[in-house]
Amino acid sequence: MKNVIVGQSGGPTAVINSSLLGVFKTAKDRGADIVYGMVHGIKGLLDRNIVDLSTQIKNDLDMDLLKRTPSSFLGSCRYKLPDIEGNEKTYQEIFKILKELDIYAFFYIGGNDSMDTIKKLSDYGEKIKSPIRFMGVPKTIDNDLAITDHTPGYGSAAKYIASTTKEIIRDGLVYDYPVVSIIEVMGRNAGWLTAAAALAKGEDCEGVDLIYLPERVFDLDKFLEKVGELYKQKRSVVIAVSEGVKIADGRYVCELADHVDYVDAFGHKQLAGTARFLAAKVAEKYGVKTRAIELSSLQRCASHITSRIDVTEAFNAGGAAVKAAFEGMSGQVITLKRVSEDPYMCITEPADVHFIANVEKKVPDEWITPDGTYVEDALIHYIRPLIQAEIAPLWVDGLPRHLILKK
Repeated sequence: MKNVIVGQSGGPTAVINSSLLGVFKTAKDRGADIVYGMVHGIKGLLDRNIVDLSTQIKNDLDMDLLKRTPSSFLGSCRYKLPDIEGNEKTYQEIFKILKELDIYAFFYIGGNDSMDTIKKLSDYGEKIKSPIRFMGVPKTIDNDLAITDHTPGYGSAAKYIASTTKEIIRDGLVYDYPVVSIIEVMGRNAGWLTAAAALAKGEDCEGVDLIYLPERVFDLDKFLEKVGELYKQKRSVVIAVSEGVKIADGRYVCELADHVDYVDAFGHKQLAGTARFLAAKVAEKYGVKTRAIELSSLQRCASHITSRIDVTEAFNAGGAAVKAAFEGMSGQVITLKRVSEDPYMCITEPADVHFIANVEKKVPDEWITPDGTYVEDALIHYIRPLIQAEIAPLWVDGLPRHLILKK
């Protein structure tokens, strides 16, 4: 008997359920008896909140719906496993539950923090000589996982950001007086998502005027000076800024306005309010109309505008994890390797989780303009293939239909 179990963790994406489907379908095709799902990740496993996915995904229609369903079908968590040393009771409980379920392989779909879970479980499994295989499936709109060329979820979020930015630029041109619009983009300490705003520029769109990434120190005075120059020249100024930009003393710009109280289990502060703070500063200094636009969770849940490339790669990553586990691998994360630019092509490769967990991949400095207010063509060239093609929702009564977990 080969039972497997899969969970989802961290912030969701528009294609995370494609990876779940990749795990489920490939495991069943390779002879798995039961594919269990952890409801709310590793925390759900500890709470014994588990479902048999065959009771949820019953036919081809369910598979098509799951592929088009945003957020995490199984629910998520931000639960940090303690260090193994001195906390073996937690690990003993986890492995006891896995043994009761007769688990052959464990799959976790997530980002940096989720790969920390895979690292710790595989290390403990090796310590006690457990036969269970532990595999990570990459996911994050932030695109900040090490080694992999990019992460499933990023392409669809980039597509949404670029498309929405084009629409915001058009909207800003309706008035005959200056308007300064500041778009706040997710990404925490990496600017990959914010950089996607540069894709808005084309034959039918002049693009954003300024782009600020967290890889460069943010200077408020220089920012205001730049905006002042622009709004005198044109009636609409549109700026994309990362939620995670910091000033010289290391503080996030959003902390200049409000004290950030919420910190998750992994020590991450809640970042929000950067655009509001900067828009207020611009309005105060120049007396012009300003707009602060937070794309917020829309960046990760807009399944109506997913990239087909992203959906396909997310599914393939889930399937590749199963294949690797069934061939004897453990303590690995599936990565994407770009092997061709024209035509664009990526393959999957396993990589040691110890080189990925808790490692943050930043935008290379050479892909940011010297003055730190825009991105170079090389970065645009890197992103563009990832947003190509679409997968249409299944519309019912004028709205997209989703697959919902039945408990």
